[in-house]
Amino acid sequence: MSAPAYRSFEQSLLEFDNIAVTIPPISAEELNARVAKLQGLMRTTGVKAVYLDTSTSLTYFTAITLAASERMHGAIIPSSGAPIYISPAFEEPKTETLIINSGEIAVWEEHEDPALLVADLVCGLSVEGDSLAFDPATPFVFSNPITAYVGDRLKVVGAKDLIAECRQIKSATEIAIIQAAMTASLRVQKAVWEGLYEGVSTTEVTDFIAAAHTKLGMRHTFAAAQFGEATAYPHGVPYAQTLRQGDMVLIDLGAHIHRYCSDITRTYVFGQPTERQREIWALEQRAQRAAFDAARIGTACEEVDFAARKVLIDAGYGPDYKVPGLPHRTGHGLGMDVHEEPYIVLGNKTPLEPGMVFSDEPMLAIYGECGVRLEDIIYMTEDGPVFFTEPSQSIERPFG
Repeated sequence: MSAPAYRSFEQSLLEFDNIAVTIPPISAEELNARVAKLQGLMRTTGVKAVYLDTSTSLTYFTAITLAASERMHGAIIPSSGAPIYISPAFEEPKTETLIINSGEIAVWEEHEDPALLVADLVCGLSVEGDSLAFDPATPFVFSNPITAYVGDRLKVVGAKDLIAECRQIKSATEIAIIQAAMTASLRVQKAVWEGLYEGVSTTEVTDFIAAAHTKLGMRHTFAAAQFGEATAYPHGVPYAQTLRQGDMVLIDLGAHIHRYCSDITRTYVFGQPTERQREIWALEQRAQRAAFDAARIGTACEEVDFAARKVLIDAGYGPDYKVPGLPHRTGHGLGMDVHEEPYIVLGNKTPLEPGMVFSDEPMLAIYGECGVRLEDIIYMTEDGPVFFTEPSQSIERPFG
């Protein structure tokens, strides 16, 4: 690769400012609109109430973020009316401070059974519907006793499709937050490239990434640094490595602003690429571009996966998920979770719509040699796909 203007990790950290404080969060009005959309879908499908546990879906609909624990703490969304917040009694004061859109707080004491509380509240609601739908992130230890207490009073179903129909279509505000997160994480990627030196360890690189995201005011989520042969394995190897001249370098990282995630991967060579490395990299670039070109309004998600996979198959890799080739789906949705609907994978016939956000990362993995993954995130507009970040131009110029 063309050698970047060297800038140490310490120098880059000094240049980063807190950008997250300048990004407005989701408004109370938008939260209300989300709940209203969910309630409309619930009435259409006969769902009386949705139970949201301590998941990103709870945050999506209420702005409340809670850590999962052995104590039930969440919310009931009835098919009409205000949410009912479920809280341990001693946590009620904290719960009150977290609520943006008003609703009753139903509490339970330490010796009481919160599952019975939830079941009785839902069954006693004077609203439309004949079923209780669970947030798919609800632990079995909570959903099972609630289901038992509901008995034959209501049907029990999953809320996965209802929630996905809301969450997989991003608003302009959500797109703006994700754009800020992606732009910031691209700066971190470039700083890694500029700061690499022979002998640096993967641990030093990932420590820098975490520190850089924090300096930018983001909540660091993950970082993966892989050198040489380890770049062939989609989720890396369970040991640290040190960088050598000629190594393929794969850096995957993510963080979030207001719970909205970034996720971006870059692959390049430390030093001068070989012809073989250039060939593999260029093929991956073509596969990524094929997925982008296939992403059109109304196109099924699986067709985007097929377009990328076909490039690799036509070049003699695969077929299907066989390695050397593409061993996983081409992409995943991104929002409050780094992996969410819609998934860009065989069998997903969901048509692309404006507002959908998903990754384009058809990795070419050659076990025992190296791998290349170029990952950028796409958002769909009325006119087609747009990348949040500019894709790598070449193996020598991964950042333009």
